[in-house]
Amino acid sequence: MSVLPKSVEKVIEAFGRLPGVGPKSASRMAYFFLRAPKERAEELAEALVKMKESTVRCSLCQNVADSDPCGICADSSRNGLQICVVEEPLDVVAIESAGIFRGLYFVLGGVISPADGIGPEELRMREFRNRLKDIISGASETRNIEETLEVVVATNPSLEGEATAAYVFDLVKTLRKGLDFEITVSRLARGLPTGADLEYADRTTLKKALEGRTKM
Repeated sequence: MSVLPKSVEKVIEAFGRLPGVGPKSASRMAYFFLRAPKERAEELAEALVKMKESTVRCSLCQNVADSDPCGICADSSRNGLQICVVEEPLDVVAIESAGIFRGLYFVLGGVISPADGIGPEELRMREFRNRLKDIISGASETRNIEETLEVVVATNPSLEGEATAAYVFDLVKTLRKGLDFEITVSRLARGLPTGADLEYADRTTLKKALEGRTKM
């Protein structure tokens, strides 16, 4: 028989389902809200509900946003012939904080991981291919066909990230066959340690990784 009230147990279980939160951390957070004024819990609940109700997925880059298209995709000052491919929305936040990339993004929604049953079909590879086609079509209409589209692969330097990067490269290689449009693929330089996540990288490391990217 548990010594905890069922309501407290349910809150601990809910916090324990969050990424990177263990049983002790979940318990501490639950007891924090238990001791805090009721308004603090209501504030968190309201913020979570509002987040779910007000956010959308950008149809162009698949990033989480307040509107469709998102602010980055709608920004005409950004380089429309440079697209950075990342795993998750937090990776976009990390790269934007470096302040040197002025292109567009595409969020895959994860990485290829056979051990977890995640293949290319579970990611947004079809949407990515369509996005590239739209960019090429738009360049043709604006007579920028002689310019080069650069795909910057910014997946994490893990085994899964490398497998995903290789798949993106093969996808682009297949797409550019028969096109009078040059597409190059570059990979973030090894400014990032193997096994690291972009969202935890510092600004200087990200800056060096972006500046030192190499073609695949």
